[in-house]
Amino acid sequence: GFVVGHAGLYQALAMFAVAYFIIGMTVLSVCAIATNGALDAGGAYYMISRALGPEFGGSIGIMFFLANVCGSALYVLGLVEAVVDSFGIPPGQEAGTGVHVLPQSYWFELLYGTVLLALCLLVCLVGASIYAKATFLIFLIVAVVLGTILVSFFATRPLKVPIRLPKGNGTETDNGFFTGFSLNTLRDNLGGQYEEDYTTGQMMSFSSVFAVMFNGCTGIMAGSNMSGDLKRPSYSIPRGTISAVLFTYLVYNLLAFLMCATCNRILLQKDYGFLRDISIFPPLVTVGIYAATLSAAMSNLIGASRILYALARDDLFGRALALAKKTSASGNPVMAVILSWLVVQVVLFSGKLNTIASVVTIFFLLVYATVNLACLALEWASAPNFRPTFRYFTWHTCLLGIAGCCVMMFLISPVSASASLGFLLLLLLALHYLSPSSTWGYISQALIFHQVRKYLLMLDVRKDHVKFWRPQMLLMVQNPRGSARLIDFVNDLKKSGLYVLGHVELQDLDMLPSDPLQPQQDSWLSLVDKLNVKAFVSLTLAPSVRHGVRQLLFTSGLGGMRPNTLVLGFYDDEAPQDGLSRHPAFTSTREEVPLGFPPLRAATTPKLLSAREYVGIVADALKMLRNVLLARQLESLDKAWELRRAASPPPTIHVWPVNLLRPDSARYADTCSLFLLQMACVLNMARAWRRARLRLFLCVEAGTMPHAQEEKLRQLLKDLRIQAQIQLVPWDAITCLHWQTCQGPSGGPAEEEEDEEGVVNFPTNTTQVSDEYVCAANKLVLEQSPAPAVRFLYLPRPPADTSLYPLYLHQLELLTRGLGPTVLVHGVSAVTSTQL
Repeated sequence: GFVVGHAGLYQALAMFAVAYFIIGMTVLSVCAIATNGALDAGGAYYMISRALGPEFGGSIGIMFFLANVCGSALYVLGLVEAVVDSFGIPPGQEAGTGVHVLPQSYWFELLYGTVLLALCLLVCLVGASIYAKATFLIFLIVAVVLGTILVSFFATRPLKVPIRLPKGNGTETDNGFFTGFSLNTLRDNLGGQYEEDYTTGQMMSFSSVFAVMFNGCTGIMAGSNMSGDLKRPSYSIPRGTISAVLFTYLVYNLLAFLMCATCNRILLQKDYGFLRDISIFPPLVTVGIYAATLSAAMSNLIGASRILYALARDDLFGRALALAKKTSASGNPVMAVILSWLVVQVVLFSGKLNTIASVVTIFFLLVYATVNLACLALEWASAPNFRPTFRYFTWHTCLLGIAGCCVMMFLISPVSASASLGFLLLLLLALHYLSPSSTWGYISQALIFHQVRKYLLMLDVRKDHVKFWRPQMLLMVQNPRGSARLIDFVNDLKKSGLYVLGHVELQDLDMLPSDPLQPQQDSWLSLVDKLNVKAFVSLTLAPSVRHGVRQLLFTSGLGGMRPNTLVLGFYDDEAPQDGLSRHPAFTSTREEVPLGFPPLRAATTPKLLSAREYVGIVADALKMLRNVLLARQLESLDKAWELRRAASPPPTIHVWPVNLLRPDSARYADTCSLFLLQMACVLNMARAWRRARLRLFLCVEAGTMPHAQEEKLRQLLKDLRIQAQIQLVPWDAITCLHWQTCQGPSGGPAEEEEDEEGVVNFPTNTTQVSDEYVCAANKLVLEQSPAPAVRFLYLPRPPADTSLYPLYLHQLELLTRGLGPTVLVHGVSAVTSTQL
C-alpha cells in the first residue's frame, strides 16, 4: 500500500520489474554455482569463497553474517512495532482498555524484542528440522492470510475508513475510502503522487520509496543459506529459489493492481495497516503479519549462524571464531547460533527500524553483487571443470546483476554504500595479509591464465621494433647459494622484460625412475618469492651444461616473450661464497635459507664444465643471435651500501665501450658498443640505481684530435638521450705494447677480417695480444678513480679456432682481475633508436 499510494500503479510495476530484474540475475548466478559441484554449509559464503578465494570469501562472509544479523534484528523490531500497534497502550493514556494492555517505551519495546528473539533462538537451537517444520507451518499461515486478503478485495463492500493522524501534540482525523472495484479509483491511482510519509514526516520520492520496497525482496538467499542442511542442495536451491522469486513477483503485482482498483489514495498513503480494515476476518491479517515477520527473523538468525559456523570451520580468522566450531551431537552448530543471537541482541539496542534498514539492504546487495562476480569470474575463466547443470545464464546476466546491485546500493544510500565498500576493502586487505593460504583454488589464477594466453597470441614477433626493445634475460644459475646477488643484479637489468632463471641438472632420464626436477621446482619458486625478483624458473636435464644451455635458449619463453640475452657468471678459480645466507631477504627476517639446494662446491672439487665448454656456450649464444653478459665478482657488490651511502659524490657506473683486446679496431658506434651503452643506461634507470652516475671512458691516442672524438661521442649520447659524463683517457703507452706484438712477419700489421655486421672478428688476434698488454689494459681500467659500484666492459667474440678458447678465457680473466663487480657485454642486435 505504501508503494502504490506514493508511486502509483505504473511506477510501482516499474519498481517491481527493476527490483526483480536485479534479483533474477543474481538468482541465475546462485543456481549456476549451486549446481557446479557439492555444496556445504554457508550458502553464499561457501559459493563465493570457493570461487573467488579466501580473501573475498572471508570478507563477504563477515558482511553477509552482519547482513543476516541486522536483518534478524530488523524483523524482530518490525514484529515489536506490529505487536505494540495492536496491543500497546495508546500514547497519553496511563492504563489500557480492552486488548491495549502493553506499556510503550524504549525499554519495554526492547524487552518485547528480547522475548521474541529468545523464541527464535529456541527454535534454531533445536535444529534445522524443527526450523523447517516451523517455517512450513508459517508458510501455510501466510498463504491462508494471503488467500483471505485476495477474497476480501472482492467480498468486502465499499466502506469509509476513519484515519487518526498525529498533528503537533494532538491528532487529526481523515477519511479513506475502500470503493470496491472502480474504474475511477484505478484511473486516479495510475500516476505517482509523492507526499510526506506520516510515520517519519519525510517527503517521499521515487528512490526513497524504491529503497523501502526493495527491503521486501532481499530474502532470496534464505534457501541457499541452508545448503549444509539440505539433502540435495544442488537440486533444491535452484528449484526452490526460482519458484519463490516467481511466486512473490506475481503476488506483489497482483496486490498492487487490486489495491489501485479498490482503495483511494488517502487510504493508501495515510494508513499502512488498511488491509486489517478491509479484511473479511481482520485478526487473521494481524496473525499473518506476525507469522511472516517471525519467519523472516528466524530465517536470518539461522542463516547468520550457518555462515558463522562455515567461517569458523575454514579457519580464516584463526582463534577469533574457534568457539563457533562446536556442534551438538546431531551436528547443529549450537555455539554459532548462540553467538549470532548475542550479536542480534546487541543490534536490538538501536531500537529503530530506520537506523538499520538501509544498511541491511546495502549489505545484502553487496553480497548479491559478489555472487554475480563469482559466477562471472568462473564463466570468463573458461575452466573445463566449470560445467553447472543449470545452464540458463551467461556472462551478460552476471554483468547486469553486478551493475544493478551497485546502482541500487548508491540509490538507497550513497553514504552507507561508500562506507560498506570501504569496510569490505579493509577486510579484503586484512585477510590477504593475515589469513593462511587455502587449498580451494584461486579463480584469479584461472583468469590470469586466460588473459595471458590471449595477449601472448596477440604479441606478434613480426611487429617488433627497435624503439620498443627491452632486455629479456636468461640467467644460468648452477647453485643459488653462490649467486644471490647476481640474481638480484640481473633483476635490476631486465627493465620490465622477461627474466628466466635457468638451471641444468646433469643426469640422464633413461637411468632414472622419475623426473628429478619436479621436487626442485618448489625450492626455486620459493627462492624467487623470498628474493622478491620478478622471474620465471626453467629447469632442464642434459648430459652436459652446454647442451642444457642450448635447450634453454631454444625453448625458454613463449611466443613473443623469449630470452634475447644470456647472462653467465664468470669462469675463474675463485671458491664460491654462500651469499644466500647473508642476503637481506634472509638476515632481516631470521628465516632459514630454503631447503633443496645442495651445499656449495669446495675449492678443491672439480667443476661441472671445462673452460672450453664455457667459451663454447658463449659462442653458441652468439650464433643464435643472443646477446651475452658475463658477470664477474657480482657477489661482492653490496648494492644496499653502495647506493644508500650518504657520502657525496654519488656512486658511479664505469662504461668502457671500446674493445680493449683490439685497440687497432677501436670504435664507439658499432652494434656491440651501443648495446653496452644501452645496458648501462638500463641499469641506471632502475629505481635502486637512480642515484648512480654514468661515466663513459673515451680512449684517445696522440695526434687523433681527441676533442673532435669527444664532441662526436657527446652528440651520439645526446641523440640516444643518455646522460653520462665523458672522460678522456690517453692510452698511447698501452697501445704501443700491442703494436710491438702485432707486427706481421714482414714488419706490417696482420690481416683483419670483418664479419657481416661490420664487427671485427679475430681468428688469429687472440694469439697476437700479449699478457703484458692485457695486464696494462687492466691497470688502466683500475686506475680510474673513484672506484665505481660496477664496471661495464666490451666482451670480444670468441675466436673461430676452438683450440684458442682457453687462451681467450685467460685473457678475459687477466683483463677483469681485481676490478671488483664487472660485467662483460657483447651485443648482436640493434637496441638503440634516435627516432620518436
